[in-house]
Amino acid sequence: MSARRVTITGATGLLGPRVLAALQEQGTEVTVLTRAPERARSKLGSDVEAVRWDPLSEAAPERALAGRDALVHLAGEPVAQRWTSRAQTAIRESRVRGTANLVAGIEACAERPAALVHASGIGYYGARGDEPIDEDVAAGRDFLAGVCVEWEAEAARAGELGVRTVAVRTGVVLDAHGGALAKMLPPFRMGVGGPVAGGRQYIAWIHEQDYVGLLLAAIEGEQWRGPVNASAPEPVTNAVFSRELGRVLRRPAVLPVPGFAMRALYGEMASIITTGVRAVPAKALVLGYEFTHPQLPEALRSALGRD
Repeated sequence: MSARRVTITGATGLLGPRVLAALQEQGTEVTVLTRAPERARSKLGSDVEAVRWDPLSEAAPERALAGRDALVHLAGEPVAQRWTSRAQTAIRESRVRGTANLVAGIEACAERPAALVHASGIGYYGARGDEPIDEDVAAGRDFLAGVCVEWEAEAARAGELGVRTVAVRTGVVLDAHGGALAKMLPPFRMGVGGPVAGGRQYIAWIHEQDYVGLLLAAIEGEQWRGPVNASAPEPVTNAVFSRELGRVLRRPAVLPVPGFAMRALYGEMASIITTGVRAVPAKALVLGYEFTHPQLPEALRSALGRD
């Protein structure tokens, strides 16, 4: 039996190298699509096959897509920044146009890939209060929800071409080296962390190992199709998250951060911090995925190397 072949976009981002390494450990032949092949090889290893592609200006090259067992599409402008009009354009275009150009490449293939597993976000649902949210809930109406709707719609066109398509709606990934958790660590380590905007809003979190595990399951499983919430089974409020993070770091975590302070710092982007989504991984659980880190206290200890 020949080795599985997978192509990845966004392989040099925060989580891309971990996905790449996990695939390689399984003996998968991996191709990386990137704007800068030499830089990608210097970060990921000189033996990595890196193919140049500018996702905003051209269809993905057929030679990197044809005959693949799966495409893993993780590329996109970081959301965690102040949402100026320029940043919002970059966030949307990198996802919507980039995905459209990837699908254009798929359409041109004589031998199309078997599956497209692509990143999306729980921002799809908008602000939902304390209502448990599974994959059947309709989209929200804010900026990020609109981006996710367009993003997933472009990817769904691959399904019309006969490609099994999975939209991985990702929550807050617990990784001490980047993303939301890394931004939280400095004030909490100094003992000045605490709940944000009252702390009642929910955080749908997932350990980075389970994020990678879900992606691998989606690549391998024929039954994985459509949207999948990449979040742990028990989302918690911001207040609970803050308390548990303080306990793991052995620091007080009681200083409240008012919502207006977050809005002054981040502008409209603060809405994803001051509001929340109680997303649950209903589909992943039904499909039999077993979480390695289902409980927040242990997951934080693992992410921070405090086991």
